[in-house]
Amino acid sequence: MIETAQAFGIDVGGSGIKGAPVNLEEGKFADERLRIPTPEQSTPEAVADIIKQILDHYDVPDGVPIGVSFPAPIKPGKPLDFMANLDQSWVGVDIHALLRERTGRTVRVVNDADAAGVGEARYGAAKDRKGLVFMTTLGTGIGTAIIMDGVLVPNTELGHLTLKGMDAEQYASDYARTRDDLSWKKWGRRLTKYYQLLEHLFSPDIFVVGGGVSKKSDKYFQYIEIDTPIVPAGLLNDAGIVGAAYFASTQKDA
Repeated sequence: MIETAQAFGIDVGGSGIKGAPVNLEEGKFADERLRIPTPEQSTPEAVADIIKQILDHYDVPDGVPIGVSFPAPIKPGKPLDFMANLDQSWVGVDIHALLRERTGRTVRVVNDADAAGVGEARYGAAKDRKGLVFMTTLGTGIGTAIIMDGVLVPNTELGHLTLKGMDAEQYASDYARTRDDLSWKKWGRRLTKYYQLLEHLFSPDIFVVGGGVSKKSDKYFQYIEIDTPIVPAGLLNDAGIVGAAYFASTQKDA
């Protein structure tokens, strides 16, 4: 692994699993990332094997903190109890034990939106911000992270709020945009309803929007009609990898 990296991050998504060594001083990749499509049968064994493949590809040395951004609530010492965008066989799995067994390494796992939020708070659009920062990631689903005065409130999963009689992410995610063949304007109107709901419930000081579609914010932000300031993630779609690597580096025995 390249010498300028102090940690390694992996981001597990519904469509792809991505990893890269991370320079923690700058909050940037220390080498080009590797992306492998998520298996159609995204079982624990299949996903764990790809994580190992990514680590082996970079020849990550022993002792380097390894963080994995994962699309589920992560409760230390407890098995997964909810899964939305991967195979349901993940429910009941001790993900830390599984990855330790499959990779032979100690791996730190953090909720994907929380990883993005931590990355943005440390290096990106929310750096040094006081008050309530509300991170949303728009992709296969909608991930959320709440950061109050720099402190993460983990596992919020507010993409599953009820909106229009369904999970909000089924109505307003980037997947919903492509599924329903929505124009940017029509999608912006759906996002307006979602962000207005969050405004009503939480009164945040700022929304930070991540996920792959964050790099196209100029196409749909203009159609989101809310009172709260809304900005694209400073790390764009790299926030999950960078945030996971930083999270792993902060763990006492990482």
